[in-house]
Amino acid sequence: MNYFLRTLLLFCCLAALPLAETHAQGGQRRQERLSQLENARIAYLTEQVALTPDQAQKFWPLYNEFTAKRRDLSRRLRQLRPANTDGLSDQQIRESLNQSFVLRQQEITLEKEYFERFQRVISVRQVGRLALAERQFTKEVLKRVAGRPGMPAGAADGLDD
Repeated sequence: MNYFLRTLLLFCCLAALPLAETHAQGGQRRQERLSQLENARIAYLTEQVALTPDQAQKFWPLYNEFTAKRRDLSRRLRQLRPANTDGLSDQQIRESLNQSFVLRQQEITLEKEYFERFQRVISVRQVGRLALAERQFTKEVLKRVAGRPGMPAGAADGLDD
């Protein structure tokens, strides 16, 4: 399963967890969970990539910049995908698909750019560990969320890529 789809699924699942609470309490609790998740991700990636304190100080701002840009591209790509193409003309479908190809190419270009930028801060071996650690972290979080009530059946399937 694509990393971006897994991340989207993760956030959708986390957003749905506190439904029984009032809206204000649910929003605050959701923010707390997202903050805890972000802290766990930072700790996990720091450990798996074996960042030194000096590397971490330089790496995290760069990585946060990268993930914000990657998240924006993923959001734009999701907005292009219509739920139902029945009401669209062939030309509209063609344009939407062509725009999605452009955005997917931009994702690849972004990853290549930051691959180079990361290597100025951490070793190529650490960059390789980063990609693996991101997938492992997402997989682990989805496994944990999958055991909670209200999680769609099979949502954590297909994570072994």
